[in-house]
Amino acid sequence: MEKYKIYHLSHTDLDGYGCQMVTNHFFKNVEFLNSNYGKEINERVNQIIQSIASSDVENNLILITDLNLTPEQAKDLEGKVKTNQKEVKLLLLDHHKSGQDCANEYDWYYLDHNRSATKITYDFFSVIMSEDKKLSKLVDVINAVDIWLDDKPEFELGKVCLGLISGAREINRIMFNKENSAYMFNILKEIQPYFLETNPHIALDSAMHTIKKEFFKTTKDDTLSNLVSTCNVSMLTKNRDKMTINYGDFKGILTYNIGNVSVIGNDFLKANPDYDFFMDITSRKTISLRANGKLDVSKMAGRIGNGGGHPNASGGLLNSFKDSFIYDNIRKQVKDIIITKGVHNG
Repeated sequence: MEKYKIYHLSHTDLDGYGCQMVTNHFFKNVEFLNSNYGKEINERVNQIIQSIASSDVENNLILITDLNLTPEQAKDLEGKVKTNQKEVKLLLLDHHKSGQDCANEYDWYYLDHNRSATKITYDFFSVIMSEDKKLSKLVDVINAVDIWLDDKPEFELGKVCLGLISGAREINRIMFNKENSAYMFNILKEIQPYFLETNPHIALDSAMHTIKKEFFKTTKDDTLSNLVSTCNVSMLTKNRDKMTINYGDFKGILTYNIGNVSVIGNDFLKANPDYDFFMDITSRKTISLRANGKLDVSKMAGRIGNGGGHPNASGGLLNSFKDSFIYDNIRKQVKDIIITKGVHNG
C-alpha cells in the first residue's frame, strides 16, 4: 500500500474524521478531503480525479468512508476511474443501509451496517498492518456513539466527542482543508488521555475549551476568539495572493463562510495595510464587507449586492451566486459578478 498515493474522502462528522484518523495512523502518503452528502461529493470526486491527473504518481487509491453514494454517483466514479490513464483503485467502506444497492453492484463498495465506518476502517487496515490498543479505544468510543450503543460504557464519552467535533468550526475546511484536517486530528489525539479518567465523559466535557485553545495558542494566552482570529489572519496572509479580488482600483481579499467577520476582517486589514477591503460570502449568497477607510464599502455593497450599511462595515446579497465547495470556483464567480456590475480593474 505504501507505493500508492491515497486520496481519502470522508464525512464531516466524528465518524468521518475518525476514519481519517485511522488512515493517518497506518499510512503516510495520504491526501484528506471531506464532504457532506449531495453535490459536494460530485465536486470532491472531480477534485480528486483532477489531482490524480496532474500528479506524477502512477499508482493511486481513492478511499471513501462514511459516505453513502447514490447509484448515479457510484457509476460516475467507476467510469472516471476506468477511463483514467493512471492506475486508480477504489475502496469504499460504509455502514449506511441506503447504500445496499451500490454494495450489491460494485465489488469495491463494502457495506456493514453493524459497525461505524471508523470501526470498519480500523478493522480492515489493522488486519493488514497491526493492532493498536490506544487507537482501538478511540475506535470503540466512536463506534458506541455513532451506531448508538447506549448500553456500552463508552457511549457517554462518545457523546462528548461527538459534540466537540461538530462544534469545531474554527478553521474553514473549504479554504483551509489541510489545516482543518490537522485541527481535527489534533482534537482526536488530545481527547484520548481523558479516556483513562474516573469519569472520562465529565473530565473531557470540562476540558473541551482548553483543548481548543491549546491548539491555537502560540506565544501567549488570550481568549479563544482572539487566538482563532490570529490563526485565521495568519492563514489568510499566507494565502492572500490566491485569494485576492479587485474592485476597480481597490484590492481586497475574499473569504467563504469564515464567520466572526468583524474581528477577523478588521484584524486582517490591520495586518495587511496594502489591502483596502475584506469580503466574506456565505452559502446563503450574503456578503459582509469591511474596510479601513480607503474604500466606502456601503457604496460597494449597494452596487454589487443591493445592500448598504456603513463606510467601513456593510453587507448585501449576490443573487446570481451559485454555491460551490471549491474555493477557486467561488472566487471566480465573485470576480465575474463584480465585472458584470460594470466594475473593472484599473
